[in-house]
Amino acid sequence: MTEDSSRPRLVIFDFDGTLADSFPFFIRSFDVLASRHGFKPIAGHDLETLRGFDAKQIMRHVGIPLWKVPRVASDFRGMMAREIDDIPLFDGVGPMLRALAQEKVKLAVLSSNSEANVRAVLGPEHAGLIECYACGASLFGKRSKLRRMLAAMGVERRHALCIGDEVRDAEAARGERLRFGAVTWGYTRADVLASVMPDYLFRQVHDIAPALLGGLAAQ
Repeated sequence: MTEDSSRPRLVIFDFDGTLADSFPFFIRSFDVLASRHGFKPIAGHDLETLRGFDAKQIMRHVGIPLWKVPRVASDFRGMMAREIDDIPLFDGVGPMLRALAQEKVKLAVLSSNSEANVRAVLGPEHAGLIECYACGASLFGKRSKLRRMLAAMGVERRHALCIGDEVRDAEAARGERLRFGAVTWGYTRADVLASVMPDYLFRQVHDIAPALLGGLAAQ
């Protein structure tokens, strides 16, 4: 874990598992998607194992070929849209976003989910704090969206921080030479996230604003 005294000027959040507590919905919908698209359902005893996998390992485990992923992702977004009122934000997300915005930190969301779903879960007040949305990213397509986002917002890489809950979030950030903060309350287990050596390892939502605004790494 590294410590960096510079306050980020731009924080780019993943959405599912980072801001939104959508993992229970993901589990509920997975078997429906498996039946519909012809891959293996999640057995209850597989859950913790799967939380230790990255996206490619999960695909291999359940037998989803890469060519099916866009169709499955689209179906998942549609299912979520129909149950959007049942997807909450994690406790503390609203105050955290407001604290960062009040200190003039620019906020963005980079997600594989749809912008409509993201805005609906955030609600009007919190959605209005987000200056840039880059949604509908393909499973492994976050790097190109990160690049365009930085250019559009006029922020240098050294002043940006990505925050997410999956290994692919870390890989996208590192691929674009950006700092990365991992959250431990989402889709991927804390030990797996720690192994990718994030700049920050956040164990509670309430850790984020003090760590970033105070310039101290969350322990």
